[in-house]
Amino acid sequence: MNFFQHQDVARQKTTLLVALLILAVLSLIAVTVFALGIFLYFIQSNATSISAVNAQNTPLFEHLLIFLQSQTALYVAIAVVTVVGVAMLFKYAQLSGGGRKVAEALGGRLVSHDNADADEKKILNIVEEMAIASGNPVPPVYVMDEQSINAFAAGLSRRDAVIGVTRGCIHLLNRDELQGVVAHEFSHIHNGDMRLNLRLVATLHGVLIIGLIGYFIFYGNSGYRHGRHGYHSSSGNRSKNQMAQISLGMALIAIGYGGTFFGNIIKAAVSRQREFLADASAVQYTRNPNGIGNALKKIGGFSAGSMLANNAASQFSHMYFGQGIKTAFSGLMATHPPLHERIKRVLPQWNESYINPEAEASTPAQRAPQASPGHPAGASQFSGEQTAAVIASSVMDSIGEPSDKHLATAQKIIQGIPEALRDAAHEPYSARALIYCLLLDSQKSIRQTQIAQLKDGAHPATFKVMQQLYRHVYQLPRAEHIALIEMSIPALKQLSPPQYKVFKTNLIALIQADQRISLFEWCTFRIVTNNAEAKTPPEKYGLKELHKEISLIFSLIIHAGKTESPGGAFQKGVESLGFNKVPFTLNTDNFSFPEIDTAIQKLSSLKVLQKPRFLKAVAEIIIADGKITPEEAELFRALADSLDCPVPPIQPHF
Repeated sequence: MNFFQHQDVARQKTTLLVALLILAVLSLIAVTVFALGIFLYFIQSNATSISAVNAQNTPLFEHLLIFLQSQTALYVAIAVVTVVGVAMLFKYAQLSGGGRKVAEALGGRLVSHDNADADEKKILNIVEEMAIASGNPVPPVYVMDEQSINAFAAGLSRRDAVIGVTRGCIHLLNRDELQGVVAHEFSHIHNGDMRLNLRLVATLHGVLIIGLIGYFIFYGNSGYRHGRHGYHSSSGNRSKNQMAQISLGMALIAIGYGGTFFGNIIKAAVSRQREFLADASAVQYTRNPNGIGNALKKIGGFSAGSMLANNAASQFSHMYFGQGIKTAFSGLMATHPPLHERIKRVLPQWNESYINPEAEASTPAQRAPQASPGHPAGASQFSGEQTAAVIASSVMDSIGEPSDKHLATAQKIIQGIPEALRDAAHEPYSARALIYCLLLDSQKSIRQTQIAQLKDGAHPATFKVMQQLYRHVYQLPRAEHIALIEMSIPALKQLSPPQYKVFKTNLIALIQADQRISLFEWCTFRIVTNNAEAKTPPEKYGLKELHKEISLIFSLIIHAGKTESPGGAFQKGVESLGFNKVPFTLNTDNFSFPEIDTAIQKLSSLKVLQKPRFLKAVAEIIIADGKITPEEAELFRALADSLDCPVPPIQPHF
């Protein structure tokens, strides 16, 4: 399956999860009503009223049938649905902050370049390389002070994703092994696993809440009896009623954890298959099976393995790189496949010996992987003999499926950026300054107007840094601009809401300073706001509903590439979508920024399997003249990013 099919499967699994939740709630209602009916039967047996005496003469089975038809049973059903629903929504609201909430719950500490040690800088650099290679915004990295070897990716989408690693992971694994682990986690980001993972957490919490209520009833009453033992001896009926309440608490505990037991089985079964897929993807991304294979071998040979000690570890057990908690029924409840099976799949010739990382001698830093023969890093991925259709298919196939060539290209791009700019991208004040520098106009008069606006609107420290960095940014090759923007995203996400509001206002002012919108300005604004604000629009449109918007974007692309035969290129895109009589706008000198933005917002809400058709049509328009300009490459990535589709670096092709 490709990226889009994986996303669609993840959505279908969410639908299945809802169906399973409904079944679980129905089961909870039935068992809760049954338990409460028995509880009331024995309570009445200890009472002295006339109705209670009559109830004592009713057999238990008949009593339950009467109770099931009563309004009380209906109220119980409504209460169970309400309690489960509220608990689930509460947990989902807790996790709505994205991956950051999961990392903080697990005791993770946000790592930044300015306060990172050597091990932490190593993981930051690897995550940055993998993000740029795959076309993702660079995710923040959290380190957990755990000695075991483990990691996770968490978030509601790739835009609010975080990578978490244990201290043992970054200390005991070398660069190749860490790269394999990070590639594994990026596979989860691409395959739509993260959002499903958080929904599983919220769903299981809703089912678990019945058991938690049972715990409250059970321990509340047992503690009361222990603290006032003398009073019970003077009131026999009170003691019996309390025992009945304790029994109810125990029944609710059993009900809640019975549902959780089966929920965990489902969670484990889904998780195990996804781990095999992520392992295979990690090998594809890096072309180095020894990387992830040796990381798994070190887990097997390490005394602490991949176990986590944090109290919250169990609720996120299906998110980790390795099995994070011990389970009573390891074959049934384990969220990960057996370690030896995972190793055998990536290293078929494995001799079944593990690696003890504590005994292993320290090795020098690994050399960065080189591009495959015939594909030097940074070179065009396409030959001059390839047809437009073949190139378009190659671009589409790379979405969500980066290769070692993309990784080598990303490494070369990062190394080509001056160290002063790389450092600036990692700090909130200077990251803002970098984006401002990228938007300063080449014409002196317009640039002076923009600088005057920033002097009034930007933070004084940011403005000062911008003046220092402008010379370096001005000399930066065009092909490295997008990478610099993506490297700045984690720092921009650290801005407070008031700071971000000022930053966004300044961006708009810079773009509108010359009374026109360039394509690069639009691309920069879209990439920054899409990822810093991390919004995921709902799917609600089909391609046939968006003729006007598609016509506008096609015209924009043709204008960007200065295509020699604009009408022919436009027709290629239209035919790719199977449309007829779509108007082509020839007068494209003054695009309306709000009009473009509105069109993109609608296109970002395309149904997931409609997106590849649109992007392939865009790719065919771009290469209709047999070349890809830097402007076209930027525009394609910005469009794909707006549609929440990660595109690896596209090299210009002439």
